Amino acid sequence: MSSDSYTGAPAPGHARAAGAAPSWPVTDAVRQALAIARRGCDELLIEDEFTLKLARSAATGTPLRIKLGLDPTAPDIHLGHTVVLNKMRQLQDLGHTVIFLIGDFTSLIGDPSGRNSTRPPLTEEQIDVNAKTYFEQATLVLDREKTEVRHNREWLSPLGADGLIKLASRYTVARMLERDDFTKRFAGGVPISIHEFLYPLLQGYDSVALKADLELGGTDQKFNLLVGRELQKQSGQEPQCVLTMPLLEGLDGVDKMSKSKNNYIGISERPNDMFGKLMSISDTLMWRYFELLSFQSIEALARFRAEAEGGRNPRDFKVMLAQEIVTRFHSARDAERALEDFNHRARGGVPDDVPEVALSGAPLGIAALLKQAGLVPSGAEATRNIEQNGVRIDGTVVSDRALKLEAGVYVVQVGKRRFARVTLA
Repeated sequence: MSSDSYTGAPAPGHARAAGAAPSWPVTDAVRQALAIARRGCDELLIEDEFTLKLARSAATGTPLRIKLGLDPTAPDIHLGHTVVLNKMRQLQDLGHTVIFLIGDFTSLIGDPSGRNSTRPPLTEEQIDVNAKTYFEQATLVLDREKTEVRHNREWLSPLGADGLIKLASRYTVARMLERDDFTKRFAGGVPISIHEFLYPLLQGYDSVALKADLELGGTDQKFNLLVGRELQKQSGQEPQCVLTMPLLEGLDGVDKMSKSKNNYIGISERPNDMFGKLMSISDTLMWRYFELLSFQSIEALARFRAEAEGGRNPRDFKVMLAQEIVTRFHSARDAERALEDFNHRARGGVPDDVPEVALSGAPLGIAALLKQAGLVPSGAEATRNIEQNGVRIDGTVVSDRALKLEAGVYVVQVGKRRFARVTLA
């Protein structure tokens, strides 16, 4: 096995002999681990430092401490969150210690990253409810038995006012305004609350408390992750490296995946819904999803692209991706059933698992029925779907916005995926 030597700082907790510079071999296994870390990432800072950490870990048998923090601002995790969770799992499978940090304290502030306005802080009750589901969903990707779960209330609550003041003294306003979103808001006269400056400091302090070797996050987290490096240096620790992952576009292929944009796929959604949403993405966006969500090898993805360029139907690959994702979060049998259901719908059939809805008020206008059945969020959206021939009653397209339905049982469809069996009284 070929190897180079890498000279650098000693492992934390290990003293360096006077005048001695440790040499850690960069073996083929270390290079392979580095390639796994770099796959699909946006940036790895500082790569030379991380190579040293990997080499030292391999030589000493000491796993790296790899941190990912998520604020429980909503009860569900979507596929966009799993981009960075997938990377955590890859590093976990290499034998490193992964720390799933639930930001139950920092959620009280609200992460300002990527926002053009102050994020409304959540209540402790909202945070506790959301946090209960976060780890359960995260372990659909991470190995539950090998994951260290922490809450930053552990060290941030005891910090107190004096500790917070000392922490705030370690960073300047000028440095904070280097953050892109703060810069734009300040230049545009958009208010920035003082408490928002505390968020990057507290996230950085998490890295000090956990003695992290590597912190992961989305590209919008880069500034916060670098604050962690700086605070670790000031605390006499070896600074963490930073790995940022791209933000996954939502189903529209434009905005990042977000519940507020309603362009997301939740990892706890029903298999058929998850499959159908994945099949709805564009052929171009499909490759982006393969790169960031699939566990297929780089070589396999290159082969798929070549086959598509050679004339193979892109739908074949989209089915492959959808089945892989549904299998991961449900089961292989669920993935097969979801494919069968999707093909059945494509032939104009009605899915087997149509939700049952009971309504009263017959005769009821079609727009009101669609809204009350939960098939559309508003009457205006109901009207828009009718005008676009997107509404069917028992398989027949509805074109009359003034239609009123008498008492009875109807299979109602909006678009390709939204169905309800409505019993109207």
